[in-house]
Amino acid sequence: MEVILREYVENLGRPGDVVKVADGYARNYLLPRKLALPATPGNLKQVGRERTKVEAREADEKAQAEALAGRLAGLECVIARKSGENDLLYGSVTAADIAESLAAQQVEVDKRKFLLDEPLKRLGEFTVPLRLHREVTVGITVRIVAETAP
Repeated sequence: MEVILREYVENLGRPGDVVKVADGYARNYLLPRKLALPATPGNLKQVGRERTKVEAREADEKAQAEALAGRLAGLECVIARKSGENDLLYGSVTAADIAESLAAQQVEVDKRKFLLDEPLKRLGEFTVPLRLHREVTVGITVRIVAETAP
């Protein structure tokens, strides 16, 4: 089935692209979520008119993401956690912990934008990638230090 994408879909295409997908994928996922429209002549005309608006919005979002990336480039998150032998943590540092640390520095970032494969479980310094836009990714320096007793 050929569909016209209305939103960016990972590994499929950008808004306005006409792509061929499996019928079930289109009927059960793309169409109900309004991510795509069936490729009919009327829908092609409508998407053509919307394309300029979408491109302008995309450019604005990318510019905002690049501005935020500039602010984040020099930031360092310092997180204190209890640790045991061999610098292993009792627990771990997750994307939510990093987002909370950034919020304390007056930078609001959604925890789902961190590309953290698994939680950090050791003391040390790590670079965690943060995807602000699909074309803008910045590395955040996270330093995990041992918590000192009061």
